[in-house]
Amino acid sequence: MKKQQLGACVTFFPQPTTLIATRSVEGEVNLMMASWVGIVSKTPPTIAVSLNRDRHTYANIKASGTFSVNVVPSRMAEAADACGLASGKKVDKQKLTALQVSSGTLEGVSLVDESPLNVECRYVSEVELGDYRLVLGEIVEIHACEEAFNEEGKADVKVFDPLVYLGGMREYWSLGEKEANAYSAGLALLNKD
Repeated sequence: MKKQQLGACVTFFPQPTTLIATRSVEGEVNLMMASWVGIVSKTPPTIAVSLNRDRHTYANIKASGTFSVNVVPSRMAEAADACGLASGKKVDKQKLTALQVSSGTLEGVSLVDESPLNVECRYVSEVELGDYRLVLGEIVEIHACEEAFNEEGKADVKVFDPLVYLGGMREYWSLGEKEANAYSAGLALLNKD
């Protein structure tokens, strides 16, 4: 397979589309679309979010010590994109998008009701990266929609329908079909004689 060199950039890498929900010290909810998000530790359960240090969301996290990461399903692409385009310093994004929030288990945490998967986080620390801060949040609770589970408790990932962002192309994509089972698909190669 021939490859092109693209230089040092952050384009073309598939990223999750999430809404980061925070509250100001006055109690106002802010929603920010973020795609630079990922799980970085299992023990303790930790998620990382990269935020520009000038963002309203970053200031809210620093002031409150809490935030939530809300998975965006494909049907919410328009609302999520609006939350990425508008500044929380100037626009009430919850009013703009008509998205509803409810309280999490941590005091001051808001969860986006329309999101099928919400992650409640407590601020732990951060790493300075130029104009950005890699904010580390301890995962305190996960909320998953009941419709995603069958009677045996097995999850149907299609219900979550996570939206993926391709930065270089500036496009959102939904996921296709399941291709394999993790932690077992590669066994065929490992067990080959």
